[in-house]
Amino acid sequence: MLRNMTSIYIVFKNKMLLLYRLGSRVVQPSWCGIGGHFENDELNNPKACVLRELFEETGITESDIENMKLRYITLRMKNNEIRQNYYYFADLHNVEINLEKCTEGMLEWVDIDEILTKEMPFTATECLKHYLAIGKNDDKLYAGVSTVSGVNFIELKEF
Repeated sequence: MLRNMTSIYIVFKNKMLLLYRLGSRVVQPSWCGIGGHFENDELNNPKACVLRELFEETGITESDIENMKLRYITLRMKNNEIRQNYYYFADLHNVEINLEKCTEGMLEWVDIDEILTKEMPFTATECLKHYLAIGKNDDKLYAGVSTVSGVNFIELKEF
């Protein structure tokens, strides 16, 4: 079985918007980006999926963000399924967000320096480690394959 999912991490003034997700069929209660599963009509369009999920979970629209970019694609075998995750990052315009609107859990702005202290799903943790150490300083797309010791990232290049 193949499970396609998306997540987006919104950055604003040295903080990142995280969701403490509750009630997921796939993820134990933990901190993660905003996102979810693909609908059938989104299977070849992860951007459409992540924008839909972003609006459903936060009320944030594409016009509220800038510099949105797909930065990571990861693969992991978990519970006898291949999980393919598309991780986006974006900056928020100076707009007010109702953090109480979310029905998927609790939204919170977290200081960038404290992100990795939060309990998160495995590939989310590994992507954020890589992003904070390397990815935030470049504009590359990385592919990552999960192993028992972490995620092996490589730049995904056009050729």
